[in-house]
Amino acid sequence: MQQPATRQLPFPRKELLLRTSSGVVLAATTILMTWSGPVPFAILTGAVALILLWEWARLTTGVGFTVVRSVAGVAILAALGLTIAGRPGLGVLIVVFGAVVAAFNPGRGQRRMEFAGVLYAGLPAVSLVWLRADAPLGLESIVLLLLIVWSTDTGAFVAGRSIGGPRLWARVSPNKTWSGLIGGICAAAACAAIYAASLGIGASAQIVALAAMLAIVSQLGDLFESSLKRAYGVKDASSLIPGHGGFMDRVDGLVFAAVVAAVFAAVIDHAQPARALLGWG
Repeated sequence: MQQPATRQLPFPRKELLLRTSSGVVLAATTILMTWSGPVPFAILTGAVALILLWEWARLTTGVGFTVVRSVAGVAILAALGLTIAGRPGLGVLIVVFGAVVAAFNPGRGQRRMEFAGVLYAGLPAVSLVWLRADAPLGLESIVLLLLIVWSTDTGAFVAGRSIGGPRLWARVSPNKTWSGLIGGICAAAACAAIYAASLGIGASAQIVALAAMLAIVSQLGDLFESSLKRAYGVKDASSLIPGHGGFMDRVDGLVFAAVVAAVFAAVIDHAQPARALLGWG
């Protein structure tokens, strides 16, 4: 008598437990450091930026930190300090300086990739710290940004698995679909509207439109990282996060969304970017 086929889990139970545990630890750490204030948040952001810099270098060249990359890392940390001190423009210039230094890394014929790697790690870090340091709504602006990115990922995963359909960019990321993109946009817009209502500003049309835009940007960040890994023939940026891969694999959407959110806020009101991002500019 033929036994009924057993349903296989997408991950082995041990790996699923590992992924869940590390995910909970990461989320809890992020929430705690974000809530604790601009300085703890800047410390967390700086640590992640240095890890991103290391993973980028390791992915693109096979070598981690060198002397000049270490200089670039110091430049990123200095930029975050300047941003906390109210000089974000100077912080951006310091990041660019670090990128130029890294681009002249001796013995490496990939100057453009070295330059891009420092910008990839440094500009989102400055953007996030700048928003968080803007009292009194810095915390609320970061929560909004995290909600948009996280809900985009969740909505895209659920819609893509449930609906399926045409692939978004099959050559780069075979699992991503147009239905997933639309689901991610809808989820981000809905979460942003609920969050806006909880802050007492109603379902702000600006926040909903911003969420939809950042959802698209977040997915572009995901696709960019996927294309980078495919170009260099690797599955994960590193193995630092048990069950998840590297930090680049976890924050690829946030990296792009943070920079666009900061530019958006700066255009509306560079003196009060958090208020501008929340639609109160």
